[in-house]
Order: sequence, then C-alpha cells, then structure tokens
Amino acid sequence: MRLNDAVWGALLLLFSAVILFHVQSFPKIPGQQVGPALFPGILAVGLAVCGALLIVKGLATRRAWGERAEWVAFAAWTRSRKHVLAFALTIGVNILYILAVDKLGFIPIGVIYLGLLFWVYGVAAKWILPLSLVMTLGIHYAFYKLLKVPLPWGLLQGITW
Repeated sequence: MRLNDAVWGALLLLFSAVILFHVQSFPKIPGQQVGPALFPGILAVGLAVCGALLIVKGLATRRAWGERAEWVAFAAWTRSRKHVLAFALTIGVNILYILAVDKLGFIPIGVIYLGLLFWVYGVAAKWILPLSLVMTLGIHYAFYKLLKVPLPWGLLQGITW
C-alpha cells in the first residue's frame, strides 16, 4: 500500500499534536527552566514541521499528476488471499504472544507462534513442529541462560531449569 505524502503528513501532524498534549502532563521541576517535557516537545514540533512539509509536497504532487494521483494505492499483493492471510497472521501471532505469554509461558507460545508462521509462509509440514521446537528452545536458551532475560514459564512452571 502506498499513501500520498499529504496523508503521511497529516498523520505526523496528528501524532505530534498527541505528543504535545501528553507532555503537558509531565511534572515540572521546581527551580528549573527545563523539565522532562522539553525534549519530547521539541521532537513533536520537529515532527509537526516535517508533517506540514509532507502535506505541501503531497498536495503539489497530486496537483501536478492531476486526477490520476491517488491518495491511497494498494500494492498487487493485497489482491492475493495467501499474502493477505500471511500479513494478518503475522500481526495476529504477535497479539497472541502479548496476550498469552504470561499464562502459557514462553516455550509453548513460542512453538505455537513459530509453527503458525512456518505454516502460513509455506514451510513443509514435516518440518514445522521440529523447527518450531528447536528454534524456540534455542531462543529460550539464548535469552534465559546467556542474556539472563527472565522469560515467563507459564504452564511449565513446575519443571523450570
């Protein structure tokens, strides 16, 4: 999907307005001219300027191209059920991970996560479970043992190692 620059500019302006509104709630530091809202506020103003420039550029491009220039143009893959399913499932497994990792644990949800992705991206069926299991255990080892990142055990709490 391709969005006209004016659409991206409007989104940046909206995002910068939300940031500027939010930083107003940051606490003031007594006796200081500068508080924690300064740098996010400066970034928001910079985003707003970039957004305004994108709107001007997008409108100028649209005027130059005439009616042929679209606000939103969908790529060819969006007409393919297979590709749309892969896109939706890629987002879906991330949401599933966020919602279920604490309850199920990293290892079970990792196997499910990778298994679903391998399936939708066309990995041979006989390899899906072994690859999902080996890769999940490898990722778990790297993060839990080597990097000391506390990963949730969930259902496997009784057999932690």
